[in-house]
Amino acid sequence: MPVERELMRGSGPLAVLQLLSRRAMYGYELVEALERESQGVLAMGQSTLYPLLYNLEAKGLVSSRTDDGEAGRVRRYYSLTAAGQKELVRQRKSWRALAQAMRALGVLDAPAGGRA
Repeated sequence: MPVERELMRGSGPLAVLQLLSRRAMYGYELVEALERESQGVLAMGQSTLYPLLYNLEAKGLVSSRTDDGEAGRVRRYYSLTAAGQKELVRQRKSWRALAQAMRALGVLDAPAGGRA
């Protein structure tokens, strides 16, 4: 089930930072990893991902470099900066607090039909 636009706007940067905390990745690789590892929930196209990456780069949270990929194809690899690592820690804390609040309200642990 895809996430609504507003939730994606808030969760997308955190998801990208998390993936880049593991290793440098190029754009299409990030698109595939987001879809695969979130089981389709955080799937986003390149037209959504690249503006997000440019924004993170402008904020100094990720850096990029070009490198020759397979078959001599030039790719832009993105990696987390020290500031990006700090931001990842901060955002994780915020998301944990939000999840705890939703759990306390019964949102996360509600039965499939919800509560009346």
